[in-house]
Amino acid sequence: MKRFFYLCLITAALMFGAPRAEAQTVVDKTVATVGDGVGVPELITYSDLLWQLALQPGVPLAPPTSEDLNRVLQLSINQRLFALEARRLPRGEITDAEIEEKIKDVLVLFPSTAEFERRLRLVGFDSIRDENFLEIMRQRVAIEKYLDFRFRSFIVITEEDERRYYRDEFTPDFRRRNPGLLLPPFEDVRVQINQTLTEERVEQEIERFLDEAKRRAEIIVLSEV
Repeated sequence: MKRFFYLCLITAALMFGAPRAEAQTVVDKTVATVGDGVGVPELITYSDLLWQLALQPGVPLAPPTSEDLNRVLQLSINQRLFALEARRLPRGEITDAEIEEKIKDVLVLFPSTAEFERRLRLVGFDSIRDENFLEIMRQRVAIEKYLDFRFRSFIVITEEDERRYYRDEFTPDFRRRNPGLLLPPFEDVRVQINQTLTEERVEQEIERFLDEAKRRAEIIVLSEV
């Protein structure tokens, strides 16, 4: 879960087929399609990949590397698989406050708002107030809510699980990292352990879902990047 969420929810723009930016200056093309054999396949365009990269600090954009483009292509495929599944579930309303919070989550990764907006302009957006950028942030909130509902809400961590982790994982790791310090009692770190175990379980469930979804889906790469 840690690896997946840091990659897909923090440093990437998580989208359910977000709109094309009107200010796009690159020649766009469809890179891949992802379908489930039921509805219209989800498209992944070259601009989608650039938008992903723009939200990742330090990643070159002019030009982007093939390695980075292929990395975010795989992330985009995963996102489209979630989008196809999420269509089957009702969605709640996304508030302006939730969108603003997600924008703050992205901005904190960059030295300044001006630096972030400079990157946005390189991939076709005017600013963080660009309507298409705001739509991407809205969809980011939507997918986070879907992931919470689809995976996190069904995770159950027992006290036995917590004590086993405290004994087998937390204690030896703490002593290795903090020689000579007094080991915190179980009750003092129980919340932390529960959160860690929850994230691990969610990551496992997400990986299982993606493996099964990729076996069922029709994923076609139309253009090499």
